[in-house]
Amino acid sequence: MQAEEYDSSKMVNPADIFGELVFDDETMKKRLPATAYVKLKKIIHDGGELDPETADIIAHEMKEWAIEKGATHYTHWFQPLNGLTAEKHDSFISSPMENGKTLMKFSGKELIKGEADGSSFPSGGLRATFEARGYTAWDCTSPAFVRRDAGGAVLCIPTAFCSYGGEALDQKTPLLRSMEVINRESLRLIRLFGNTTSQKVVPCVGAEQEYFIVDEKKYLQRKDLIYTGRTLFGTMPAKGQELDDHYYGIIQPRVAAFMKDVDIELWRMGVTAKTEHNEVAPGQHELALIYSEANVATDDNQLVMQTLKRVARKHGLKCLLHEKPFDGVNGSGKHNNWSLATDDGMNLLDPGRKPHENLQFLLILSCIVKAVDEHAGLLRESAADPGNDHRLGANEAPPAILSIFLGEQLEDIVEQLIETGEATSSREKSRLKTGVASLPDLYKDVTDRNRTSPFAFTGNKFEFRMVGSQDSIAEPNTVLNTITAEAFAEACDVIEKADDFEKAVREVIVDNFRAHSRIIFNGNGYSRAWEKEAERRGLPNIRCMADAISELVSDKTIAMFEKYHVFTRSELESRAEIKYENYAKTINIEAKAMINIANKRIIPSVIRWTGELAGDVTALRQAGIEDVSVQADLLQQTESLLKQANTALQQLISVDRQAAEMPSGEAQAHYCHDTICPAMAALRHPVDELEQIVDKSCWPMPSYGDLLFEV
Repeated sequence: MQAEEYDSSKMVNPADIFGELVFDDETMKKRLPATAYVKLKKIIHDGGELDPETADIIAHEMKEWAIEKGATHYTHWFQPLNGLTAEKHDSFISSPMENGKTLMKFSGKELIKGEADGSSFPSGGLRATFEARGYTAWDCTSPAFVRRDAGGAVLCIPTAFCSYGGEALDQKTPLLRSMEVINRESLRLIRLFGNTTSQKVVPCVGAEQEYFIVDEKKYLQRKDLIYTGRTLFGTMPAKGQELDDHYYGIIQPRVAAFMKDVDIELWRMGVTAKTEHNEVAPGQHELALIYSEANVATDDNQLVMQTLKRVARKHGLKCLLHEKPFDGVNGSGKHNNWSLATDDGMNLLDPGRKPHENLQFLLILSCIVKAVDEHAGLLRESAADPGNDHRLGANEAPPAILSIFLGEQLEDIVEQLIETGEATSSREKSRLKTGVASLPDLYKDVTDRNRTSPFAFTGNKFEFRMVGSQDSIAEPNTVLNTITAEAFAEACDVIEKADDFEKAVREVIVDNFRAHSRIIFNGNGYSRAWEKEAERRGLPNIRCMADAISELVSDKTIAMFEKYHVFTRSELESRAEIKYENYAKTINIEAKAMINIANKRIIPSVIRWTGELAGDVTALRQAGIEDVSVQADLLQQTESLLKQANTALQQLISVDRQAAEMPSGEAQAHYCHDTICPAMAALRHPVDELEQIVDKSCWPMPSYGDLLFEV
């Protein structure tokens, strides 16, 4: 496909189109009667239920607005436990009238509640096949929007999804529960410091989405990419990312045209696409959004992933969201930037100019340090998926060991508190002198950044860098909100009973840092020395998803989530079961894809090539050329690798059959990790060696070089 030429007529002003497809606050204020608008805003802020009459009014105006935007259908848009989004489209038409015509109707009942088959989505045993009923419930805190695609325009209503018994069958419901908990406990904490004006505290999130772009025609020749999202075979070309020339490099015209269309679609749906650039690996890119409330940020990130995939196809491209689509180059993550903000504009993670004097900030910081240390395994589990196993700890992403980077300024303050019980100073910003007269001297931040840290403080927020590129950010933020709320609550329990407020606050701060400083690490997370030091400190090192899932159903985790009504025991157990099953199924699909590709494409292609090579050797000898050692050695080397590949293939077939005979669950997941994954690696090795020997014209699929450099 030819790259699009620059066309100034296609340029748009984001301010002119931003949010034009969103039923946002401004639109509601214009279209709704004042009483209905006030009632809805109160519920958005304080919670509660709409009365039927008001719901009908809102539904009618939402429908009229959507029709004006071209919508013919509406859908309850939700996030089931398969990692994707789900939707069922219903048209606005009602029963025909006597004259054969029909009206376009949308009621408050249809807006507020929908029904989906609860047993057809992953439920982990919460729903049996014969127990089909599930409900979708309107999340009015996340605005409805119109999405346009090849099927026309659809009014999308963000909803939660629960079973007939009320159990959460989705990602959104627990996230909303956790947001209520962190709001309650944060208000409780800041009230202790005399804040009577803030009425709400919300977790704010900004997600950075990494992804790869490849040519669609080449993608369609790679069955491994089609079936699994990653390359199961393949060797690096002569050039990879060694020269660091792709990162922040000039964006290729074809990719730039794709990015422009992505931006326009997202802006129209009110998604704040802000930063885009080339990432480290060839073919890799990033898109970052401006901060928004955690549930809206989660919805927006799902829209980002969907839009990237959809728009890529329009440009003859394919967007790969797998965490490690190519072995040998950096994988893709999703940096989850998290902070806490009040409804009147205060960032509770802003340390101020003199953080050593900011007791409220130090208390909040110490509670977060405590929360991450006590629930490190759970936080690690929240970022676990099969693809992330290939990425974490591979010198391109944080290690699988949870630690917190605070930076030089805060680490110095923490050390003062631990050693003496009080902090008396904060490091100041310094000037960065460029040495060029025409350039201004710059004020440096008080601390550097640490890209090897899983959980890093970056000025006024924490960046959780473990999250996988194809995952929803709902679970990590549900965990962050809840563990922080628990730490806030425990601190408030102590301080509220104290006679001397300031003394009690200082004691809690010091106690938290002294008890949990082991989680603080500002050094190189990639080093072997840190792995040994982390073990000495007693920090968990959970290397794979199969080992991480059990953290979800530990006694400590269940007790915390049940105490704060974020998850019930049955909901946690069901999620663990779903995750074990998902892991095993993912590995099983990969194994079967490897078997299929090796059996039907690679081995036959190599056999044909060796046949041609053997024929060449015979022909040369018959022609009187005695020294055919080069050809003979190449033939012998190929035959040896082919034999290794076939032996490994038969072993993979055998162990894969055994996995299918096992009952699903934890044992099957561990079997897949411990037995099938090594068998897959054993097959890949000789095949990748063969790719470097066999004539490229005979190799049955595009190479890494074709995929990464020919876009």
